[in-house]
Amino acid sequence: MTDELPAPIFEPFPDDGSGYDTDVVVVGLGPAGGVAAVALATYGVRVHAVTMFPWVANSPRAHITNQRAVEVLRDLGLEDEARRFATPWEQMGDTLFTTSLAGEEVVRLQTWGTGDPRYGDYLTGSPCTMLDVPQPLMEPILINKAAERGAVLSFDTEYIDHEQDADGVTVRFRDNRTGHVFTQRARYLLGFDGARSVIADQIELPFEGELARAGTAYILFDADLSKYVAHRPSILHWIMNSNAGFGEIGMGLLRAIKPWNQWIAGWGFDMSAGEPNLDDDVVTAQIRTLVGDPDLEVDILTKSLWYVNQQHTTQYSRGRVFCGGDAVHRHPPSSGLGSNTSMQDAFNLAWKIAFAVKGYAGDQLLESYSTERAPVGKQIVARANQSRKDYAGLREFFDRDAGDPVTAGLQKLKSPTPEGAAARERLYAALELKNTEFNAHGVELNQRYDSTAVRPEPDAEPEEWRRDRELYLQATTRPGAKLPHAWLVDTDGVRISTLDVVGRGRMTLLTGISGAAWVTAADKLDLPMLRTVVVGEPGAADPYGYWRKVSEIDEAGALLVRPDGYVAWRHADAVWDDTEALHHLEDAVCDVLDRPHREAATGDAADQPDFSTRPRPIAVPQTTPDAL
Repeated sequence: MTDELPAPIFEPFPDDGSGYDTDVVVVGLGPAGGVAAVALATYGVRVHAVTMFPWVANSPRAHITNQRAVEVLRDLGLEDEARRFATPWEQMGDTLFTTSLAGEEVVRLQTWGTGDPRYGDYLTGSPCTMLDVPQPLMEPILINKAAERGAVLSFDTEYIDHEQDADGVTVRFRDNRTGHVFTQRARYLLGFDGARSVIADQIELPFEGELARAGTAYILFDADLSKYVAHRPSILHWIMNSNAGFGEIGMGLLRAIKPWNQWIAGWGFDMSAGEPNLDDDVVTAQIRTLVGDPDLEVDILTKSLWYVNQQHTTQYSRGRVFCGGDAVHRHPPSSGLGSNTSMQDAFNLAWKIAFAVKGYAGDQLLESYSTERAPVGKQIVARANQSRKDYAGLREFFDRDAGDPVTAGLQKLKSPTPEGAAARERLYAALELKNTEFNAHGVELNQRYDSTAVRPEPDAEPEEWRRDRELYLQATTRPGAKLPHAWLVDTDGVRISTLDVVGRGRMTLLTGISGAAWVTAADKLDLPMLRTVVVGEPGAADPYGYWRKVSEIDEAGALLVRPDGYVAWRHADAVWDDTEALHHLEDAVCDVLDRPHREAATGDAADQPDFSTRPRPIAVPQTTPDAL
């Protein structure tokens, strides 16, 4: 009988003579790391993505996928795949506040833009609808596509530490299957390694805020609840029940994972009293209380505790090491901002890393990552925690002096008296406030970037917000804003979005039929990372006139749009002279990308690298050590 050979040692890339084993190491394969791996591989960058775990997330975790995150998936060619596994938008948002699923409703809120007052806002704001995709379903979509496009992925591979210098980063790993420790030399290291980020600690990112300020129990279970919810579908229901436990939010939660047969039951607990009792009989009784069915058949799958964090860092990078996702913003799931913001962190960073690797941009472009994303992280940490606190008004009617505060409070709430009428007014005012959590279109889409990767307009006045900035999207082509969505028509007569003609790893010069001078200027610059799109010409026709309404520029003006869909520069006025257009465009491109002007560059242009943005095949050799 022959001795069993030890597991193979993984050697991701052969020596190509560059001095680097790979261009980029990504640590963590959650939503942020997955997007980074897909995007970098799509852009033709050698990327090695590692995770210490044997496969994807083992619990539902994040699930709300807002319109901006779906736009990221759309740009990467993954939107249709995500829809296959998602709870569709129309089933996401008839959210109950009720004594139990089988019991008396108190109030109800149409959420995630599904209600009549907001439905049109969401449709006009993006070519994508919101989706509900639990993290264990999202991660394989990203991982599989990353591998398909040339990324090398290593599971059971633990990041240990790194050393960086002026030219690169040397990263040390442990293969958890064999204990083998190995190193890799990379140009950049990206730490998307979660809320307990080792990398963020090692590079000493400056955090503000607090950790573990409240606790919540989550129970994943199977039960058929369709008779209670199929006629009023929603992925979240809030339970006001005196026997359900309160915690900071003051209500229990039932969250649909697989409508309508798999769920999470959640409730807060008093951290000062230690961990709650999660024995099967206790948990089953709690679930039956939340549902309102004492005989419900429940199959408990997993039990877990998690803690409410309110912490963010003001700096996302040190030198050639960058962090993102939960590593830099740590907060509860309220408002559904976590994975969405994490995916956008990675999308913002990936194109900048790719441009740096390919020699398209200078160091300032990479520095803009922190400048742009740290304010967003601070905002969403504050918003998520405030959303938890904003439940207080909905439980104001509870009678805390009664044996059953909810039942006694409901009796007073329904009273046909001046006191009852006043209580109902306060209840509906509190329900209206919850739109800042559940219909916060502006929180999701109104980010504005102010960095060296955005060239502001001279003498521009501060932006005026016509409506509530958190609740309503304000689409604009102002530099630093996301390009507005407008429907165009391609050569086959199919509707496409303005977002479909930009992105895909390249800068885009966007102009109109009268913008011939801009087209000539782009042709003369002849940059491999810059495409030109003329709205009104075949492939980007504007028969509806929707782009004309939202462009905010003359037909002979121009926009420079970044690979992530954000406007880098705008020349709103008409330009008819080729030389003038070339001067403006070159200045904008060079400022945004921190690259020299042509007259300042050294060497012949033909000697400059010209990299393809298409994925390329990468050999993945394995070696087996000699048997002992």
